[in-house]
Amino acid sequence: MIVGFTGTRDGMTKEQGARVAQVVHEQRPTELHHGCCVGADAELHNIARWFWPVVGHPGPDGPLRAKLEGFARLHPPKDYGERNQDIVDACDMLVAAPKEMKEQPSGGTWQTVRRARRAGKRIVVVWPDGSTT
Repeated sequence: MIVGFTGTRDGMTKEQGARVAQVVHEQRPTELHHGCCVGADAELHNIARWFWPVVGHPGPDGPLRAKLEGFARLHPPKDYGERNQDIVDACDMLVAAPKEMKEQPSGGTWQTVRRARRAGKRIVVVWPDGSTT
């Protein structure tokens, strides 16, 4: 099972982070893919890299790219849209951790969720209060 992850650059709530870790753990991933961004990606990375092979899909260099170590594989940087599509293409299931309690018309997390939906991927959204859909 390859799990993709997308989340808010503002970081996860305590409840959200705990539930994301639980959801990912329950899948027993053979790989975990994320976008190497500050916030939620970095938070999950720093836990996951000790348990599963983590594959990074960085966006362009700049202040939103987290300084992370411990990847099993690190892809070359791409623009955000291509990077998000690569995560969707690579995964069997997408876990999303948005900062809002409802879907938004813009933003990278929601763009990635919509791409996964169109691709027919299983999606688990972990809301800021720790609930899931």
